[in-house]
Amino acid sequence: MEQRQVGRSGLWVSRTALGTMTWGKDTSEEEAGQQLTAFVDAGGTLVDTADIYTGGQSERILGRLLNAAVRREDVVVATKTGHTPEGYRPVDGSRRHLLASLDASLRRLQTEYVDLWQLHVFDPATPPEESLAAMETAVAAGKARYVGTGNLEAWQFATLATWQRAQPARVPLVSAGAEYSLLNRDADRALRPAAAASDAHLIAWSPLGRGVLSAKYRNGVPPDSRAAFPHMAPYVEPYLDEHSRRVVESVCTAADGLGVPPLAVALSWARDQEGVATAVVGPRTLPQLEGILRVEAVELPPEIRDALDDATSGRGR
Repeated sequence: MEQRQVGRSGLWVSRTALGTMTWGKDTSEEEAGQQLTAFVDAGGTLVDTADIYTGGQSERILGRLLNAAVRREDVVVATKTGHTPEGYRPVDGSRRHLLASLDASLRRLQTEYVDLWQLHVFDPATPPEESLAAMETAVAAGKARYVGTGNLEAWQFATLATWQRAQPARVPLVSAGAEYSLLNRDADRALRPAAAASDAHLIAWSPLGRGVLSAKYRNGVPPDSRAAFPHMAPYVEPYLDEHSRRVVESVCTAADGLGVPPLAVALSWARDQEGVATAVVGPRTLPQLEGILRVEAVELPPEIRDALDDATSGRGR
């Protein structure tokens, strides 16, 4: 699997990353171990988690697997911080919370450091320089190797990145996470250009449009799909509208012409956009991951990429 540089940093990651949001709920620990082993065997390196995924279970499972299924040095571990669902306010970017949450993540992950620590959300009640100072402290202490952001608006990312770039000695933000696919191109409007201007790269999550671009919902909702699960249906349903159906048909047409599955077209389009370091896939099952790995080498011809660009230009949510 191709390895790519993240921003202008020394961090390199696989161009397809393994997301773990379902680990501990829809994906068992046994199947998570099978996924991780298959992913690393295929040359994948970046594994993405967060302190809030399944109440911390995602990090706990990954931590146990890092000591059993794969070697820690073969994995680039990325986690996130900032959400406080059980706190008195929903987000907390304070130095107190961020550093405490990192220590908790390291305990769950059973590791001394994370390779990429990301500010998951923007806290309007905390001065940006305080949040950034906490990230500087984590890097200085050796608990985080690199830092980035999760789901921030472009202006929020630009605010933080500009502050860090004001003095060369500060630790730069190397990445900006965002949902990005043929069904959601919001990042094209501002975040991708903002990241590029700050020498950072996009970490694109849900490149398959929450599974819709795999064409599995083309003729209805399969009983074993996310949209059939009560807790996941609201996540998928926004992409089951008429416009999304037309995009899926365009993807299927391209896939038929190339002789590849629709997911190969959708993944390649997002993963290989300029300024994207990696695309994070979140398979629930090992067969789903194996299907993704089988089409890893697919790259879209320029004329098909241009046609899909034109068909989805301006598409946002």
